[in-house]
Amino acid sequence: VQLQASGGGLVQTGGSLRLSCATSGHTFSRGTMAWFRQAPGKEREFVAADGRGKYYADSVKGRFTIARGNGKNTMYLQMNSLVPEDTAVYYCSAPTMVSPTCEAYDYDYWGQGTEVTVSS
Repeated sequence: VQLQASGGGLVQTGGSLRLSCATSGHTFSRGTMAWFRQAPGKEREFVAADGRGKYYADSVKGRFTIARGNGKNTMYLQMNSLVPEDTAVYYCSAPTMVSPTCEAYDYDYWGQGTEVTVSS
């Protein structure tokens, strides 16, 4: 099972980026997929999830949008109005459990991460 995140980069405050997550080796179409991020020196934190509904961390609500591809084995994160506090390595993830929480320990499959840097 592989998850491959891409689309990170360097952007100025107020800019946008679109992250992508491609999956292989497993069908995630019926389950939840999520984005997490980890800033230097901080714990990994929930960003957004797409499952029975769409869920967002308060810090990104209204700025980020999670979406799934037509086959639902791909996932995207459109990030607008970026601020330096969004600087982190972003990971796509998927759980084996049916109804995961927003905690990283509920997720079993992880991509390698894609780095997002927002300059001020």
